[in-house]
Amino acid sequence: MAFVLAARADVLVAAWQELVELITVQGEPLPASPAVISAHEVEELEGQAPQVQAERLLERAINHYDGATELIATRVDGWRGKIKMEGSLNGLFTTAMNANDLRVRAAGIELYLAAYDCGKTPEDLDRIMDRCDRNAEGRPHNLWTVGLLGNRGVDPRRALDYLLRWVSDPDDTTRQWAVEGIAMLGTDDSIAPMLAVFHDDPSHVIRERAACGLAQHGMLTARQRLTAVPELLRFADDPALDDKTRGWVFQALADISGERFGYDVNAWRDWWAKGPKPPASIAR
Repeated sequence: MAFVLAARADVLVAAWQELVELITVQGEPLPASPAVISAHEVEELEGQAPQVQAERLLERAINHYDGATELIATRVDGWRGKIKMEGSLNGLFTTAMNANDLRVRAAGIELYLAAYDCGKTPEDLDRIMDRCDRNAEGRPHNLWTVGLLGNRGVDPRRALDYLLRWVSDPDDTTRQWAVEGIAMLGTDDSIAPMLAVFHDDPSHVIRERAACGLAQHGMLTARQRLTAVPELLRFADDPALDDKTRGWVFQALADISGERFGYDVNAWRDWWAKGPKPPASIAR
């Protein structure tokens, strides 16, 4: 009997070792189960507080569960003033805004606006701009919120024009958050101003934030980011840029393209001449 148990134990250990060897941290994504929100989970959510619903659905959206962003879209207006951007939701929001799926980032924006009880009308945009003009202490938050509202379709051109008023402000923090707001717009006409800030702003911090907005941060699509490449290639040879900023040029090119040519500007020019395409769709 002892021999049989020992033999079975060896078989179990061998099977477990084989399983561990099969599931590694390398390779293509390996689904644990179909990424679909079940009817049971939706029913369970109905009885939860808005804060819990928002947390659960944003977590599901981050993990690309089908139906999660749609449920957020249908419920978020009813959560205005009923959820708070704190605790788990705040952490999930930060994760969502760094997601490689712009729909997840958009869901994060919707929840952020709901948490701050901010509507999405031209009148709400007027109110935020007026508050920004009058209240220097809250200006960074309000500048960013202007960008969020513009991204959600609330007068995006007017939002950009307003943010551009602040990109030459003498206060570094104000300029930075104007740039952060512009990055959140996600519009074609937001690209040139960010390139100008990246090249010309006197602050290294703000130049870096503009580079991030062009390369990965914010709400530009992969196709939009590619349109910045010709100007970035021009920056790469610009003697007016210091070494640190030039390094960010090459980092931005790498983030936009997914290629790794380092500081070899000729390799980057060859790549561009071949007519690069945006990155492939996100794997689920």
